[in-house]
Amino acid sequence: MMDVLCISSATYHQFQRWCYLACHPRLWLRVEQSIKKLPEPGVFSNIETAISAARPGDTILIAAGGNHIACNIQIKKPLCLIGGGELPDDTVLVCSRGSDSALEFLSTCKVANLTVKAELGCCLLHRSGRLTIEGCILQCEENPLDFLSCPIVSTASSSGSLSPSALKVRGDSVSVSRTRIEGGNKAVSTSGTLALQRVRVIYARTAIFFWFDVDQQ
Repeated sequence: MMDVLCISSATYHQFQRWCYLACHPRLWLRVEQSIKKLPEPGVFSNIETAISAARPGDTILIAAGGNHIACNIQIKKPLCLIGGGELPDDTVLVCSRGSDSALEFLSTCKVANLTVKAELGCCLLHRSGRLTIEGCILQCEENPLDFLSCPIVSTASSSGSLSPSALKVRGDSVSVSRTRIEGGNKAVSTSGTLALQRVRVIYARTAIFFWFDVDQQ
């Protein structure tokens, strides 16, 4: 007898919405610093406002050019943040001194084609969910207090009551691919129960590119 996977109607429609938006860039939300006083619907002047207005499954396209301020912005719903330039250098998120992180993730999210710079603290703080980082540049600015900085920090911890099969479905993790990581004490710091795994590094003439996972041991 064939097994039938049962999911709720809300989950099914959310999945459909995620796939639909991923295929239709005209429906993405946009962040443009140079918008007029009366912006068109779906266009925002800063990242925090766009994230607040977004619905689970939305994609936010961050315009290239200039620096976008990102300080301690929490993301508690599934979102995809994409840089609008040809290269990650074209779209820069800046986290100023005194902030713990540029972006803090408490849900499953994807970040792609972005440069994130932090003066102190970390670029990306992973609390829970599955975080995918693809084709980005993460930079901790040179500072005498470099030992306090890490481009990626994960504090996620698994629940001891969950079975291994449940962890695979619901588990927290970080997946990094084709990403430059510069500065800081080390590339990634974990204070929860996740561990660095499957590390691959490519040394190019002008940069070092990383592929790795932070997952359950």
